Amino acid sequence: MPWESIKLNSGHYIPSIGFGTWKTGNGQGPIDQVKQALGNGYSHIDTAQAYRNEEETGVALKETELSRSDVFVTTKYSGTNGLDIPTSIKDSLNNLGISDVDLYLVHAPRLAVPDIPTCWAQMEKVQEDGLAKSIGISNFGVQDMETLIASAKIKPAVNQILLHPYVYRRQKPILEYAAKNGIIIEAYSALIPITTVPGGPLDKPLNETAAKFGATTEQILLAWTKAKGAVVVTSSSKKARLQGYIAAGDITLSPEDIAAIDAAGALGEEKPM
Repeated sequence: MPWESIKLNSGHYIPSIGFGTWKTGNGQGPIDQVKQALGNGYSHIDTAQAYRNEEETGVALKETELSRSDVFVTTKYSGTNGLDIPTSIKDSLNNLGISDVDLYLVHAPRLAVPDIPTCWAQMEKVQEDGLAKSIGISNFGVQDMETLIASAKIKPAVNQILLHPYVYRRQKPILEYAAKNGIIIEAYSALIPITTVPGGPLDKPLNETAAKFGATTEQILLAWTKAKGAVVVTSSSKKARLQGYIAAGDITLSPEDIAAIDAAGALGEEKPM
């Protein structure tokens, strides 16, 4: 597979591309989409309490031909319905129909009630109790991570953040701090420059680089994200796009390609997201 697995500080390995259920909705749709992803080279499924489709994800996991050990499952504590972490992880596992998750994340620092050290101690207990193989965070800034690590017995395995060229300069301190502390970055919404804010400074280098590789601009953005050392969490209901995202793992951008995308991203960073 072109997207290699990455070793986490917990000793476990995470597939470097995952299928996210954030915008897949409820009912049969997410079931079909997760099964389609699992049937087209994805072995990493990313869901969350707040997405309200853990049950659908669980149905897809049950119906797939892959065994549980072949699928890396992430879910997140989102503070849904005011539930605490010990209750939420048990509810999530029940919804997913599995005995543990591969990765359990705190969805945002604002959910760390009454404070980050107390919240993280509860997350550490989730791992110690065998309910999650690895634990991590999402949307945490540098100051949040400093507060967490100051009291942590177990370092977060990952920090899942918004990452694409238009926010790269803003997010770079998070990437640097994570790298120094052995925390893997996961990137969501990597395709925003194409899907949400096209027509910006990135169009030119993305189109030129795509032409050079005989690739799509989406594939170039994913190759850029991979080049930054991040795990990609992406999504599509279209089989051809899912396959194209997998194929993007074969693209190795040159330092010049990356620099051109970085520079264009910096030019457009004030563009409303």
